[in-house]
Amino acid sequence: MIWSLIVGAIIGAVAGAITNRGESMGWISNIIAGLVGSAIGQGILGHWGPSLAGMAIIPSIIGAVILVLIVSAVFGIRAKR
Repeated sequence: MIWSLIVGAIIGAVAGAITNRGESMGWISNIIAGLVGSAIGQGILGHWGPSLAGMAIIPSIIGAVILVLIVSAVFGIRAKR
């Protein structure tokens, strides 16, 4: 359980860094984005690539990036330039 939260936070932080929206997200948001993005990515892309704490890393990051972009578009969060 703890490993899932840690890996979820890392995946959420990576997704925030890729989309340039990580500065506005806190650790709780990173964990939620990582866990929900992991479920989305693995549901769409499957379980391939390296796994850590039961999460396939590459599909999880892709799912988290998609989630962060969608949430940013809905709430109007813009990237800092």
